[in-house]
Amino acid sequence: MRFLHTSDWHLGRRFHGEDLIPAQRAFLDHLVDTARAENVDAVLVAGDIYDRAIPSLDAVRLFSRALHQLADLGVPIIMISGNHDSAHRLGVGSGLFARAGIHLRTDPDTCDVPVVLNDADGPVAVYGIPYLEPSMVRTQLEADAASHRAVLTAALDKIHADLTDRQPAGTRSVVLAHAFVTPGTGQSEESRVEESTSERDISVGGVAHVGADVFDGIDYIALGHLHGPQKITDRAHYSGSPLPYSFSEAGHTKSFTLVDLTPGTAPAVTRLPCPTPHRLERIQGHLEDLLNDPAHEPLKDAWLEVTLTDPALPFEAMARLRRRFPHTLSLKPPRRAFIPAQATDTPTYTQRLQGRSELDIACDFIADLRGSAPTPDEHALLQQAVDAARVNELQKETV
Repeated sequence: MRFLHTSDWHLGRRFHGEDLIPAQRAFLDHLVDTARAENVDAVLVAGDIYDRAIPSLDAVRLFSRALHQLADLGVPIIMISGNHDSAHRLGVGSGLFARAGIHLRTDPDTCDVPVVLNDADGPVAVYGIPYLEPSMVRTQLEADAASHRAVLTAALDKIHADLTDRQPAGTRSVVLAHAFVTPGTGQSEESRVEESTSERDISVGGVAHVGADVFDGIDYIALGHLHGPQKITDRAHYSGSPLPYSFSEAGHTKSFTLVDLTPGTAPAVTRLPCPTPHRLERIQGHLEDLLNDPAHEPLKDAWLEVTLTDPALPFEAMARLRRRFPHTLSLKPPRRAFIPAQATDTPTYTQRLQGRSELDIACDFIADLRGSAPTPDEHALLQQAVDAARVNELQKETV
């Protein structure tokens, strides 16, 4: 059986001020064309359909257009909600959509309700696990703890029970999940997984990741959340996002994942490149060198992040860069640059926060306020507060 696996569309997202709706429309057209050309048996969409819980009207219109295109394919579409989606909003009308072959899984209670497909080798049960916020679904799933590992384990227990009790012997299984999954048990392998700065932090109690062993016994795990296409195990893969959403993704080859599932062997996985409006490039140097070096001429059509190495921030640096490189989107000033008449060696507030978590910022605030870092007990209380704040925001989004 052949699947086309995609995820992290983030419809409605902007890239450093650039409107991505035209590019997102292009990749959805390409998705439909690819599914048709490759003669797939189903399309799997592993979460983060939208970029925000309350999407823009343009994003909703684009999703509606995509649903019609996918329904016209005549093959089943299985989608789950991600941590950027409002599960309740995305799930509205899911019963009606199912009649058109579009199966939305946004409620944890339906994670053990498969879409059953058949081919010459027998049945394949496809299960969708929406993003699970541990504090909000622990009771619902009867999990042992409010952690990502505990709630995913509880969801997989329900799926294995369905496979054992209600599906014919020999049924192959596919699970869609939106989570930060690492090889092995996940206890110390997080460094082996590629992240990008455009992915929203989902850590609970300081832990964001779970080990792939949670999915033991499943024939293919279609993962969403991380934006780089990557193999976690022979059976667990991230398709990655079809478009770049931060300059940390400059080295990615954006793609869909074509999966051939054959009994008795590991899935055969092929990456199919996606169209992108501009390639991403990061360059650095003195402003005058960047403006005059002929070697940089091919960058005129690229989305650029420029880091200057001048001893001070040159006058109208961004305007001058854009005259040569029209798609310069991000300018990082010299590390010790100063703005004329406002000389300072102190990084800006934005620079100080870059790449830091909410917990890091809170701990820095305490240390700055009283001159000493939080104690272990205070650190634990701050972590609880950060987790509670995120859950509160998620609850607001579901109203």
